[in-house]
Amino acid sequence: MDGFLFALTLSAALGCGVIAGVFFAFSAFVMRALARLPARQGIAAMRAINVAAITPAFMVALFGTAMSCGALIVSSFLVWGETFAGYLLAGGALYLLGVIGPTGVYHVPRNEALAEIEPSSVGAEDHWSRYLRGWTTWNHLRFAAALGASATLIIALRVSHV
Repeated sequence: MDGFLFALTLSAALGCGVIAGVFFAFSAFVMRALARLPARQGIAAMRAINVAAITPAFMVALFGTAMSCGALIVSSFLVWGETFAGYLLAGGALYLLGVIGPTGVYHVPRNEALAEIEPSSVGAEDHWSRYLRGWTTWNHLRFAAALGASATLIIALRVSHV
């Protein structure tokens, strides 16, 4: 592995690590802290987080890494005879399927639904309780997938230089 492919793999591995860190924080303590708040305050805080998260820095980290991982999947087939090719494929797929997939299919729709909830309504507390459990469980998956993708791409870098 040399030049552009090395830089792309390193960039993707670092991006996966950054995203794993973000999701780790939510799984380890952010969601627990929000769960300790009364439902009305927890909903308001999570809604504020969801709005604040849409920044160029986070979007580049999340989706720039996705584009890099997509490029690594394609590249893996172009260098399939190399010892590191399977790691590129696995790392890229882990990120796209385990991070981007759940984000688009599960987390974004739940966040959008939470934005529509009136925090003081009768069903808000039950909605918040279900949201916390499901959102956090699926976030654990995103964390593990991003960390696994980062590790797999680091292994690809190592294998390529043995």
